[in-house]
Amino acid sequence: MSLVYVGLGSNLGDRAGAIRLALELLAANGDIEIEAVSSLRETDPVGYEDQPRFLNGAAALRTELAPRAVLQRLKDVERQLGRDRSGPRFGPRTIDLDLLLYNGRRLDEPGLRIPHPRLAERRFVLEPLAELDSGLEVPGRGSVQALLAGLQ
Repeated sequence: MSLVYVGLGSNLGDRAGAIRLALELLAANGDIEIEAVSSLRETDPVGYEDQPRFLNGAAALRTELAPRAVLQRLKDVERQLGRDRSGPRFGPRTIDLDLLLYNGRRLDEPGLRIPHPRLAERRFVLEPLAELDSGLEVPGRGSVQALLAGLQ
């Protein structure tokens, strides 16, 4: 079983409810097991600032699915929960699920980069990851703790 970390976010509607439902849908088929979920935190929008604040967190999952299959499942759940990608990049969304880390691997394929390319720049991703595993390493970038320290 691979250990996978997923970023969780929402800034429209019942944000906590959408995140909770997304986790339930991810685990519904039995091929993804939710191992742990960080606390959720209010965060300011990044990239496109004229929108409501986000609720963000992260989850640790166990699965035998390949990275591309995990990504597809995340996108499927986003669609089920009404994610609309027609607006501005980094704009408002009912749910945002990002594949952050996959079993300590590095991957660079069309449409799939692991670790997530902006993970090291975003406190709202790093803090929940540190909460889930204080010794977590980001392949090619160093520890989550060191990356967080570099943002201060």
